[in-house]
Formats: sequence, structure tokens, C-alpha cells
Amino acid sequence: MVKRYYQLKKKQKELEQELSELRGEILNHCSSQGLSELDTPRYTVKVVHQERKEYDDDKLYEAIPDLEVWRLISKPDSSKIASLVKLNKLSEEKIKNTYSVKQISLLQVEKK
Repeated sequence: MVKRYYQLKKKQKELEQELSELRGEILNHCSSQGLSELDTPRYTVKVVHQERKEYDDDKLYEAIPDLEVWRLISKPDSSKIASLVKLNKLSEEKIKNTYSVKQISLLQVEKK
């Protein structure tokens, strides 16, 4: 069992590396062609752009001194913080300087 587990983990690492390389090549191709969608005879490719907020722990602690709010968050977590903003427990204004926005591209490939 241990040997098989090791073999599978090694294979998984190799597959993830190859997937990462292929993903990068596909994204580069679409970007260089100015495409957000690409149709091939057998596959449809979509590139979806998203923004993710990455919070600075120290700035966030300074912006939110309320211990009740920290009990709800427990640690800086983007989804929890977004939920608290939607619930009006936190204001976007109060935390506006506590994060940086990171642009990411998601790749979706579907078989026709």
C-alpha cells in the first residue's frame, strides 16, 4: 500500500506539473491572440478573468480593532471578509487599504 501511495503521489506531481505547463501555454496563446474563447473541432476553451483580494494581516488588524468581528473572522480569509461586508458587519471603506487586488485567469476546457 505504501509503495502504491508513493507511486501515485509521484505521478500526481508529474501530472500537475504538465497541467500547469499546458495551462500556461494555452493562456499565453489566447492572450497573444486577444481571445477569451477559442473553439476547436473537439473542444471549447474559455478564459475567465477574476480579481482576488489578498489581505495584509497587519493592516487588517489595524483597520478592524473590534474583537467581536475578529471572533467571526478568526484569521484573514477573503470569503469570510466578503461575507461580513455583505452582511454590513464591516464596511468596504474601513478595509479599503488592507488588501491588494490580484488578477487571475481561470481556464475552462470542455469537450464538445
